[in-house]
Amino acid sequence: MGKKPSQANLLQTDQVECYGPDGLRISCAGAGQDASYEKKYRIPSAQRFQVLDRVVKDTLTGAVWSQHASPAEFPLTWDEALGFAADLRASRRHGYDDWQLPPRRLLFALLSHQRINPALPHDHPFDDVFPGYYWCRESCRRLETQAWYVHLGGGRVHRGMKHGSYMLWPVSLGKEAVGDEPAAEVERFTLEAGCVYDSRTGLTWSRDADPAGEALTWQRALSLVGLFNRSAREGFNDWRMPNIRELESLICLASHSPALPPGHPFVNVRSAYWSSTTSVYEARYAWALYVQDGIVGVAYKPGADFHLWPVRGG
Repeated sequence: MGKKPSQANLLQTDQVECYGPDGLRISCAGAGQDASYEKKYRIPSAQRFQVLDRVVKDTLTGAVWSQHASPAEFPLTWDEALGFAADLRASRRHGYDDWQLPPRRLLFALLSHQRINPALPHDHPFDDVFPGYYWCRESCRRLETQAWYVHLGGGRVHRGMKHGSYMLWPVSLGKEAVGDEPAAEVERFTLEAGCVYDSRTGLTWSRDADPAGEALTWQRALSLVGLFNRSAREGFNDWRMPNIRELESLICLASHSPALPPGHPFVNVRSAYWSSTTSVYEARYAWALYVQDGIVGVAYKPGADFHLWPVRGG
């Protein structure tokens, strides 16, 4: 493609259908859901993934992945997976000497939110993708005996005991890869009255992380965004419910309770939030973010159990 990867590309999902609380497909016009908005950075798999002799470069992030998604063939503990990656480095497998467990955000960036089993983009070039959990390199900050993993069947991001056994998909980062957890986020957020501008993503968030003041059903949260726009909340009429990638972009894995960047300016941060992205694994559920540690899970749309954190721009 000839273009340097950018953070903005990672904020978009590939979801192109809209679904009601009953899980049935509906028109996206005026629905306020993930697929209601233009996919400016949508890239066909044939252009996104470059196959380079048993490795695949993801031009969206700059990362180089093993084309064989399960080179260890069997599940490993987290320590065993680290050791396997070290052996790959020592042997310069496929000519690379920096193989490692993938950073959580980079493995998350591979996911499709329109396809399942595996939850990877249509016509991806990878082989032997196991539709289950794959290890990430990061430990859980609050629970150091646990590490993060991503479910390649449906797309969940969770944590589990390091002595558990899950799959390994090695990655080579190189110097141009984006999507990794940044080492420092100096002056990332700018407070602008009732809004917070995020220079890392270009998004503007409500400073009040719970403007509704209560937990809502998914449909009620979507409707409330429309009310915010009609009343020009904080002077703007282009608020929306964030998609799951935008919501996850707030997470800092070096923090917990909440897992947000240190010194963030937000107020009234709650434990869990709706996204505008439906889980196509079971379309009566939507993707949600659990803020204590940063889990990406799902929630039953008719349940009034999650909060709304509006966003604009991007």
